Amino acid sequence: IMRKIILSLLVMTVMMNVVKADENPFFKPFDTPYGTAPFDKIKNEHYVPAFEKAIVEHQREIDEITSNPQPATFSNTIDALENAGEMLSRVSAVFFNLNSAESNDEMMNISTIVSPKLSEHGNNINLNEKLFERVKTVYMARLSSGLSPEQIRLVEDYYKGFEDSGATLSAADKEIYRDLSMKLSKATLDFGQNNLRATNSFEILLTSKADLAGLPDSEIDAAAAKAKAKQKEGWIIDLSAPSYFGFMKYSSRRDLREKLYLAYNTKCIGGNFDNLENVKQIANLRLQIANLLGYKSYSEYILRKRMAKTDKAVFGLLDKLATAFTPIAKQELADVTKFASKMEKKPVEIKPWDWSYYSDKLKDERFNLNDEMTRPYFELENVKKGIFNLATDLYGITFVENPNIPVYHSEVVAYDVLDENGKFLSVLYTDFHPRAGKRPGAWMTSYKSQFIKDGVDNRPHVSIVMNFTRPTDTKPALLTFDEVETFLHEFGHALHGMLAKSTYRSLSGTSVYRDFVELPSQIMENWLIEKEFLDRFATHYQTGEKMPADLLQKIIDASNYNTGYATLRQLSFGYLDMAWHSIDKPFDSNILDFERKAMDRVQILPVVDNTSMSSQFAHIFSGGYAAGYYSYKWAEVMDADAFSLFKQNGIFDKKTANSFRVNILEKGNTEEPMELYKRFRGQEPGIDALLKKNGIEL
Repeated sequence: IMRKIILSLLVMTVMMNVVKADENPFFKPFDTPYGTAPFDKIKNEHYVPAFEKAIVEHQREIDEITSNPQPATFSNTIDALENAGEMLSRVSAVFFNLNSAESNDEMMNISTIVSPKLSEHGNNINLNEKLFERVKTVYMARLSSGLSPEQIRLVEDYYKGFEDSGATLSAADKEIYRDLSMKLSKATLDFGQNNLRATNSFEILLTSKADLAGLPDSEIDAAAAKAKAKQKEGWIIDLSAPSYFGFMKYSSRRDLREKLYLAYNTKCIGGNFDNLENVKQIANLRLQIANLLGYKSYSEYILRKRMAKTDKAVFGLLDKLATAFTPIAKQELADVTKFASKMEKKPVEIKPWDWSYYSDKLKDERFNLNDEMTRPYFELENVKKGIFNLATDLYGITFVENPNIPVYHSEVVAYDVLDENGKFLSVLYTDFHPRAGKRPGAWMTSYKSQFIKDGVDNRPHVSIVMNFTRPTDTKPALLTFDEVETFLHEFGHALHGMLAKSTYRSLSGTSVYRDFVELPSQIMENWLIEKEFLDRFATHYQTGEKMPADLLQKIIDASNYNTGYATLRQLSFGYLDMAWHSIDKPFDSNILDFERKAMDRVQILPVVDNTSMSSQFAHIFSGGYAAGYYSYKWAEVMDADAFSLFKQNGIFDKKTANSFRVNILEKGNTEEPMELYKRFRGQEPGIDALLKKNGIEL
C-alpha cells in the first residue's frame, strides 16, 4: 500500500512539475561538447515526459517504415530501422546508466513507471506483423541483393531478433509473449532495486578500538571517514566492496567477520528486500518464453547466439576446468587449514568468513606480500596514468581531461580520447568511488555507441564505473592489487567501445556475443604481473620511488596463489547460472537446496545454512549474463591464448597490438567472433595456455 501511495505521489509530482518543451534538455539535440549528455541541466522531472515523447516519436518512425508503398529494401527498411529511435536511445542511455551509478528513491520509482511503457513499446515493434514482413523480405534476398558482408550481418541480426521476440508466433501466442515479457521486465527491475537497497541498508558501527583488531590504518581511516560522513562517532563497516572485502581480509575479530559475512550472504532473503520470489519468477518466466518460442530451456534459446552454441559445450568447459583445478583447490584449503591451526594453536575448521583472513596471512608468510605493502605504490592517479599510458603504448591513443564536458557527479572526470594523429576518438568518463546511489561492482557502459551515418563517423561516449577505496583526510586513494586488476578489466571493455569502427551501432563496439565480450577486458589483466609494465607507474605516493624489484618479484611469484580456489569460485557461479537456465520444467522447489546442488561439484568450503548467492546474483537476474556467466572462463581461455602472442612478440609490441585492434577491438559484431579470433591468433584457442599461466603442468 505504501509503495502505491509513493508511486501516486510521484506521478502527481511529475504532473505538477511538467516542464515546458524548451526547458526539457531531451527534447532537442544536446548542445554540449561532442553532443554529450547535459547532466548539469537534466532533472528527475524531465525523464517521464522525455520517455513518453521519445516513444511516440519512435513509433511514428516505425509507422513510416511499415506504410512505405515501395518494396522493402535494405535502405528503406533495415537502415531506416537502425536509425529510428534516436531520442529514445538518448533518454534511455542517460536514465538507466544513472539509475546504476547515481540513483535515488525518486529515480527508482520513475523506473517502475517507464519500464512497463518501454516493454510495451518494444513489444509493439517486435510483434508488428507488417514490419516483420518487410524485414523478412530483405532477409530472404540478402545474399542476392549486392549487400556488403556487414549489411548482411545486420539483416540477419534484425531477422533473428524479431524471431526471438515472437514475431513468428500466432496472434494468440503473441499476446502471451507480450504478457510474459512485461512481467519479466518488472521482476528483473525489482530484483536489481532490492539488491541495491539491501546493500545500502546494512552497516556495523564500531565504537571500541578492540573491534578494529587486525585492520591496517587504511581500512581504519576509511571506516572513520564513513562514520564522519554520517555524523556518527566511531567506525562504519558496510557492504560496499572496499569496506566488506577489506574487513573480511584483515579483521582478526572472527565474530565480526561472521556477522558481516552473514549480512552479505543473506541479502534479499526475506524482509523488505526479499528476492527469492523474484528469482523463482524470473527463472520460470524465462523458461516460459523459451518454450513459447520452441526451445526446451532458456539456455538452449540463448546459446544459439553465443560462441559456445550449446549447453553441452558450456558444461564441457566447466567440467574440464573443474577437473583440472579441483585438486589444486583442495591442496590450497589443506594448506590454509594447517596454517590457521598453527596460528591459533588449536584445530581450525575454515569457514567461509575465515578464508580471506587466513589465506591472506599465509600469503604474507609465503611471499611476504600483502595489500598494505603494495597499496602505497598503487595511488589511484598513478594507476590511471599507467593504464592510460599502456593504451598509448599499444594503440597510440591519448587522454586529455575536458572540464567543459558536463558530468553527473563531482567525482566523475571526463576525457577527450585522441588517436595517434590527435584526432578525436571518444569521450571517456571515469567514476571510481562508492556512493549510496551507486550499485555494487564495477562496469563499463556507453552513453552513445559508435556508428557512421551520412558519411559521418559518430564517435562513442564511454564510461567506466567502479567502487574503489576512497581517499581519506590523510591519504589519497590507495588501491589494492585486485582493484588495479579491476581497473584494467573495465578499461579493456572501454577500449572495445572507444576503438569501435563499424558502420552500424547495433554491431558496434561491445555489442558482441556475451562469451566474446570478456576477451578485450580480461586480456588487459595480464599486464599487471609484467615487471616492464609495473615499473612504468608503480611509484610510492609519498617518496616517488619505484616499487622495489623484490616487491615486484613477489607480486609475480604470488600471481597464482590460490588460483585453484578462485577458479572453483568462478565455476560455481557458472554452474549455478546454467542450473537456473537449463531447467525444462517450471521451478517450484526450495531455492537454497537447488543452489547447493548446482554448486556442489566445486564447493570446498562448508555451506552455511540460510545463505544464498541466487538472491543477490545481479549478473544473471538483473544484468545481461543469464546463461552466460560461463563467459568469464570461456574468455579467460581465449585471453591466456591471445596474451601468449604478446609474450612471444613483446608485451608492448605495436604490430601485435595493431592486429588485436584491427581484428578484435574495431570489428564489433560485424563477423563471427571465432573467425575474428583466428585472424588475430592464427588458431582456435585451447586451455593449454591458461593451464600454463596458472602454473599447472601439462
